[in-house]
Amino acid sequence: MISLSDSEMAAVIDAARPLHPRQRSEFLRDVIAELGKYEVVGAGVIGRTCSKLQRKFLMPRTHHVGGKWG
Repeated sequence: MISLSDSEMAAVIDAARPLHPRQRSEFLRDVIAELGKYEVVGAGVIGRTCSKLQRKFLMPRTHHVGGKWG
């Protein structure tokens, strides 16, 4: 289990804001899982982790999801 300060938790929540609301809980779970891999968690690790996962969640879809002509 990890423990984040108020400012660290605020940074994680801020990183989730640009995501679609339906993606936020999955993003937060992924961030916590990734942070759990580190013995020491600080602002740098949190920033890098959030940035990496945010890019993953904000990546445009590369496959066809259906539609009138598909």
